[in-house]
Amino acid sequence: MTRLWDKGLPLDERVLRYTAGEDHLLDARLVHYDVRGSIAHAEMLADVGLIDDNDCRAICDGLRELETSFDAGEWQISLADEDVHTALESRLSETIGAAGGRLHLGRSRNDQVMTALRLYLREAAADLIARVATLRRSVAAVVNRQGDVELPGYTHMQHAMPSSVALWGGGFDEAYGDAEQGLKAALRRIDKNPLGSAAGYGTPGLPLDREATTTRLKFAATQTPVTAVQLSRGKAESGLLFEITLLLQDLGRMAADLLLFYMQEFAYITLADEVTTGSSIMPQKRNPDVLELLRGASAPAQACLDESLMITAKLPSGYHRDLQRLKAPLFRGIDLAVDSVDIMAHVLDGLAFVADNIKLDDGIFATEEAYRMVREQGIPFREAYRQVAKRYAGR
Repeated sequence: MTRLWDKGLPLDERVLRYTAGEDHLLDARLVHYDVRGSIAHAEMLADVGLIDDNDCRAICDGLRELETSFDAGEWQISLADEDVHTALESRLSETIGAAGGRLHLGRSRNDQVMTALRLYLREAAADLIARVATLRRSVAAVVNRQGDVELPGYTHMQHAMPSSVALWGGGFDEAYGDAEQGLKAALRRIDKNPLGSAAGYGTPGLPLDREATTTRLKFAATQTPVTAVQLSRGKAESGLLFEITLLLQDLGRMAADLLLFYMQEFAYITLADEVTTGSSIMPQKRNPDVLELLRGASAPAQACLDESLMITAKLPSGYHRDLQRLKAPLFRGIDLAVDSVDIMAHVLDGLAFVADNIKLDDGIFATEEAYRMVREQGIPFREAYRQVAKRYAGR
């Protein structure tokens, strides 16, 4: 296997294992995106006359065939490949011959990696936005079914003011709507085309048309100047992970509410049997493990964000191999968010509030009573507050 950077010198197997790391496993999700970026690059090279049309056609057809055969499980990225980029180019050259060696003209593995990642991130963000929209529909369904059920509103874990399922669900619906907007905002850093920046200093002497690949790949903009591209490494990744962390914090707070509501002491809700688990020792138990894991999910999400931020902190400008380590926390964070959003929607679909078990403390209407006195008697709110407070003194 000839890697993209291979100069014919020996490579210590231990060094290969350490430097390749998880890339040969992680890059499976980038095959489609590297194919798309490579096809756009090849077509641009043909447009500006750097390769001929026959070679371009052979490259593009060969890449599409490799994509199809990968989907069919006919090959996979190996440690010897190191990453998706070597895996594709080496197999392409084996298939179509010398034309395959023309593909890398005018690009580096640096801008190639970033192009595939950003194409992936763009779709991952859009996919997560759609999943959050489905979650919001599940929240709305709970409100439509039982929105008029009264709930105590809590402050300091005490009954505070009257609430309802509609108010409770509405608060989380707004939070998830905000998450949708945050994920869309993360696209600002993602949706920039790095292709053509090469190793971070452009391609002197080659008449590349960077706008052509921007158009073909439907990026919102071409990232310029070329020296800005490597400086931006980690920003799009961390921006998306930040929004994921906030989203999972909201999911965790909803899970924390539902865990309290599900306690026998509350018994405000029932959960579908299929989303609870059992105990290995206590025959009677039905455990809301899924909600406990949802409550804890924001911790690993934030860890992914922190890992991403710390990898790029204080790096000099230009490319550094440290940046390879961004993939693992990025993919973990995205996968965790997808699973968590989907499972919460599923839990909500089988959730029911038990109105008969929900009792509101008499004092929960104290603020409303003080407001009534202000309206009817015209006294200052602070005086009404004191009068009402005396009635509840010592309770």
